[in-house]
Amino acid sequence: MNYIFFNIVFIFFIINSCGNNSSKSIGEKITMNNKLDTAIFGGGCFWCVEAVFQRINGVVKVESGYSGGSKENPTYKEVCTGNTGHAEVVRITFNPDIISYLELLEVFFGTHDPTSLNRQGADVGTQYRSVIFYLNENQKNIAVDFKEKLNEKNVFGKPVVTEISPLEKFYIAEDYHQNYYNNNKYQPYCSFIITPKIDKLIKNFRNKIIIE
Repeated sequence: MNYIFFNIVFIFFIINSCGNNSSKSIGEKITMNNKLDTAIFGGGCFWCVEAVFQRINGVVKVESGYSGGSKENPTYKEVCTGNTGHAEVVRITFNPDIISYLELLEVFFGTHDPTSLNRQGADVGTQYRSVIFYLNENQKNIAVDFKEKLNEKNVFGKPVVTEISPLEKFYIAEDYHQNYYNNNKYQPYCSFIITPKIDKLIKNFRNKIIIE
């Protein structure tokens, strides 16, 4: 699957030539907290997406939650039925002086399968759909353009089906879902599903990760 990551990076630089971000330490990340911005993505189980973006330089905070449905204050159990309309998502607080929204999209599309409708691996249902909830027109335009470029270049060999919708509400998930991978690395799902994803992240996005 490495060719996918290569093509995504290639498309990324076609879309917008950005300066290379060398990896910085966690200490540097903390001291450079100027004006912050927010992004909300869903790409399957939010434990996976949270773990990925927690390791990206310039990301200050990642919170797991639910968006895109009709149920007020949904619980995890309710969302898991697939009947609430919500997707499992993460709310990413980031420093745009360190990493741009476009670069976050590069990581997002490069760490899940955006061609799979309403599933990621064994996780099946609308709650696991690939989705971008934009907070303003600028984010919408960037996301739509990125998706169009991926499809024009046929990067994945199949159409990208990622939903791009305006954010209405974000409901933070229960406490035990927060920082899940870091607290449960040896739990079977984490070991067999998330750890390989993190290994691939480190290999393919080394210039964007935090040095621990």
